[in-house]
Amino acid sequence: MRTLVIMRHAKAETSAPTDYERQLTERGHADAVAAGAWLAEQGVVPDYVLVSAADRTTQTWEDVALGASWDLTLAEYDQGLYAASASTALDLVRRVEDGHSTVVVIGHNPTMFSLVQLLDSGEGDDEAGNELALGFPTAAVAVLTYDGDWSELDEAEASVTAFHVARA
Repeated sequence: MRTLVIMRHAKAETSAPTDYERQLTERGHADAVAAGAWLAEQGVVPDYVLVSAADRTTQTWEDVALGASWDLTLAEYDQGLYAASASTALDLVRRVEDGHSTVVVIGHNPTMFSLVQLLDSGEGDDEAGNELALGFPTAAVAVLTYDGDWSELDEAEASVTAFHVARA
């Protein structure tokens, strides 16, 4: 069984020279650390992390890793994830080597929420599904499980087993 964690970046400032350069707010940093602590409590230990190369997502990853005591070097930063559609993000996940069992993806909305919806079979945890139906705000984390090779992951083939909106 494989685990896929899909996370939206934490709260970011509203203005910057470019959208790509937006930084996390103080609350965003704290929420990302809290998200990492929650993931650690769930027993999630990634062996591969895919992060949008935008400033706010890289900062989110650094804070999540801090909160969970994870190795920062696990991350691959991908510029394409910044403006990716859900199907493009899925293609990036499909490229993950099958030797990896737990993958974390940190990106942007609407892509992250759409990716969870695309993959969800509806057969996971009812409470998590109900909470997820309310939206995917900043620092939202969905944990999905999937039985198969990453290269074969397709629509409605994963189950949402947990959902959490981190707030410090």
